[in-house]
Amino acid sequence: MTASIRLIHVACRELSIDADTRRTMQERLTGKASLKDMSQPELEVILGALKGRGFKPKGGRRAKAPRGDLRLVHVLWRALGDAGQLERPDRAGLNAFVRSRFEKAWGSVPADIDMLRDADKIDAVIQALRAWIDRAGIEFDWSGVRR
Repeated sequence: MTASIRLIHVACRELSIDADTRRTMQERLTGKASLKDMSQPELEVILGALKGRGFKPKGGRRAKAPRGDLRLVHVLWRALGDAGQLERPDRAGLNAFVRSRFEKAWGSVPADIDMLRDADKIDAVIQALRAWIDRAGIEFDWSGVRR
């Protein structure tokens, strides 16, 4: 689901617009009842209409990760994404990587990497990302990073 589609759903929930009313509005504005069938400009038209009805998006970035080691995980993931090594360089991709790589060994993983509190598990993620960076031959400035 794209960010625009998620934002439309948030707007409708906040404005108490049910699914049938939303689909009717979408069809009237774009000729398409399904958000998934719309182009980005069409999604922007829907968002504009919702803003016209009073929706005010709460913009901004997520808060920084609560621990330095978790922030390092995000920095390493971004470095892999910037180098073109990732299909999904977003937070969802990072969470999917952690699930696929560690769920069997750990038994379960949190829904979001920032919910992880076990230092040994966080270090395992860091080591896996470091190894990937090394294999990919990515230049990374490790100065200032505790090893």
